[in-house]
Formats: sequence, C-alpha cells, structure tokens
Amino acid sequence: MRKDLVMFRTSKIALVSLSMALYSAPAFAHPGHAGEPSFVQGLLHPLSGLDHVLDMVCVGFLAFRLGGRALWAIPAAFLVAMSAGGILGATGIEIPAVEQGIAASVLVLGVLIACTASLSPLLVVPLIAVFATFHGVAHGAEGAAGGGASALHYFAGFLLATAALLGAGGLLTKSLVSLRQGDQLQRVAGASVGLAGLLILIS
Repeated sequence: MRKDLVMFRTSKIALVSLSMALYSAPAFAHPGHAGEPSFVQGLLHPLSGLDHVLDMVCVGFLAFRLGGRALWAIPAAFLVAMSAGGILGATGIEIPAVEQGIAASVLVLGVLIACTASLSPLLVVPLIAVFATFHGVAHGAEGAAGGGASALHYFAGFLLATAALLGAGGLLTKSLVSLRQGDQLQRVAGASVGLAGLLILIS
C-alpha cells in the first residue's frame, strides 16, 4: 500500500475522531481542578479543555503553514503573551469576557485554516498574542493559588505542555501538506475546529 494512501487513511481516522469530539466540546471546556498547583498539574492543564487543545494545535498549524519567520515568531508570540496573561491572572487582574474570547479564538483560527488564506505574519502575530493572553488570564489565578515555588512549577509545566501542543500542530501540518488531498483535509479540519469554537461560544 502506498505511503500517501496510508497517511490519507490515518488522517481521515483522525478527522473523524475530531469531529466526534466536537459535539462534546462544551462539556469539556474547563473542568475544575483540585489540589495545590504543581508541575504535573500545570503540565496536564492545557489538555483539560478541548478549546485550549484546539487553539494551540491551530496556532502551530498556522505557523508551519506560513513558514519563514512565522515558523518561530507565531509560537514565540503565543508563549510570551500567554505568560503575560498568566501574570495578570495571578495578580488578580481580570479581563472581561475571557471565556468568550477563548471560544472566539477557536472559531477564528478554524476559519483561517479552512480558508487556506495567504496571511501576513504581521497580522497573524498580534492576533495570536491577543488569543494567548486570554488563555493566560483564564488560568493564571489557578497557578498562583499555591504561591511561591508551587506557582513557578505550575507555570513551567503549563508552558512546556503548550509548547508541545504547538509543535504537534506543526507536525500535523507537515503530514497534511505531503498528501495529494492535503488542501481538502486542511479545509475539513479547519471547518471542524471552527464548528467546535461556535459550539463552545454559544454553550
């Protein structure tokens, strides 16, 4: 069996799984977390909500798709802005409509991927930074609950897991563009993510 056919079937299975997960998106947005903040809790936290996972994978996807300087500028902007948002959240500063902003970011990123538009990094980087700030604020207070070393360990785990998800998005893009049906799969994936964002936004 040809390699591209195997990859195509694997991608179809992944997309079907993603589509099935979308219907449960509102239920898995932000479950509660118990216990004192720790490195492990921070490491697992980005995986606790479908909105976070989709956002970070999509950011990595766009970075790889745009290529060039965007390959490092977009992930770097996300990590820096998320850290800044985390500091705001940890100090008790609130930003209105944070949850709605996160859901909207999933919707917008999905649409951008589905449209396969040629975007300028000068426009994408600030947009990504805004989305990342929402993510940081949403969970900054939680990491600061333990204070001191516990907070630092939590944020270290959180940043590491986020970087891994950004990398996963890049690897997904690499696998799709190597397929003959890559453009179609990209549109399906983007539309599915956009649908998830819409479901979370209206839930």
